[in-house]
Amino acid sequence: MSKKVVLLDYGSGNIRSGERALQRVGADVTVTSDYEEALNADGLLVPGVGAYEACMTGLKAVRGDVIVDRRLTGSRPVLGICVGMQILFARGIEHGVETEGCDQWPGSVERLQPESAEPVPHMGWNTVDVPSGTALFDGIEKERFYFVHSYGVRSWQLNDTRESVAPLVTWTTYGGDKFVAAVENGPLSATQFHPEKSGDAGATLLENWVRSL
Repeated sequence: MSKKVVLLDYGSGNIRSGERALQRVGADVTVTSDYEEALNADGLLVPGVGAYEACMTGLKAVRGDVIVDRRLTGSRPVLGICVGMQILFARGIEHGVETEGCDQWPGSVERLQPESAEPVPHMGWNTVDVPSGTALFDGIEKERFYFVHSYGVRSWQLNDTRESVAPLVTWTTYGGDKFVAAVENGPLSATQFHPEKSGDAGATLLENWVRSL
């Protein structure tokens, strides 16, 4: 029986590509902002494209922050992608404006600081440093993934973690600047890159997640 996945529609982008990618790996996908459907699905995918503040405004308008929190309280899986990952952190800082995030993880989303020769936004394919014990990257530990972003989580505040077991944090670098590429933390997972645009490697990652639901 197919796993039921809600792709949360809160006015952000990359909805259709995410829907198609999940369908290709066997999920029964519904694109909706309906509170009860999102709360009760086997898995919830939170996409995100654009500005942190705009994404948080859209998320709160459909009570997405409440949905995420309630699902995690009940150990029900959530996957965030791109800005959908960033808004899971405590705050985002863009153009000097600080916006409160979902605060599922401590830390700030900040503008990337690559060497001067490297342009921002960061657009392109990167390998990632996969930690041992990963389930999300099972079988794809030496592949490349597609990134499109200007901001990222450049430090992980382990001293402020709320978990008894530390999350698995995957890192990558751009122009010498190190930032979080993915996190696995019990029912909550997220990627800064776009698995739906990352070819076979991204499809395998999504398949791994759907299989775990």
